[in-house]
Amino acid sequence: MPRRNKVLFPVLQKVAEQLEGEFEQIPSARREVLKQLSNYVQDKATSKQNIYLNFICTHNSRRSHISQLWAQAAAYYYGVEDVVCLSGGTEATAFNPRAVGAMQNVGFNISKIEEGNNPVYEVRYSEDAAPLIAFSKTYNDPFNHNDNYAAIMTCSHADTNCPMVLGATKRISITYEDPKEFDGTSQETIKYAERVHQIGREILFVFSQVIDN
Repeated sequence: MPRRNKVLFPVLQKVAEQLEGEFEQIPSARREVLKQLSNYVQDKATSKQNIYLNFICTHNSRRSHISQLWAQAAAYYYGVEDVVCLSGGTEATAFNPRAVGAMQNVGFNISKIEEGNNPVYEVRYSEDAAPLIAFSKTYNDPFNHNDNYAAIMTCSHADTNCPMVLGATKRISITYEDPKEFDGTSQETIKYAERVHQIGREILFVFSQVIDN
């Protein structure tokens, strides 16, 4: 049977409901790609195993963080338990403030808890869920769970240049165009919003396909 939706923060809840109504915008070929991740989550959930998902892009600055935060919120929203969403890169930089702002704009509560060149953020998406800690790191940083996880490659550069992801038992390529290309332009805000909505729409679709056995 379908899982029961849980409550997110009000603005985020409204955005999630809007994106649910846009699932038909996802092309059929893209749905088949996304269902690779749905099937992985379903198999783990059916066998009552913990589900570790590591979203990976080159710098762990934008797409991988956006995907990670949406995935953790989506798992909670659809009541898929024992899901731990992580992110990393082939190198560490910083969670880009433009991406942070774009996620705040759709209702994520993000606060900086450590300053520096690579700030540490606390991220919340519901009053009743534990917060996430977000900062840039390599995918195999000790902070992450580095065994028996799915590696979700969110950028083509990392997908091409990282032929082996250590510790991953499943590798899935779900790549997105980089909003970084519009940094400093008049289209910056709208392009970050587009990417946040696209990733949110697709990640919500992934978890909406997981049924409660």
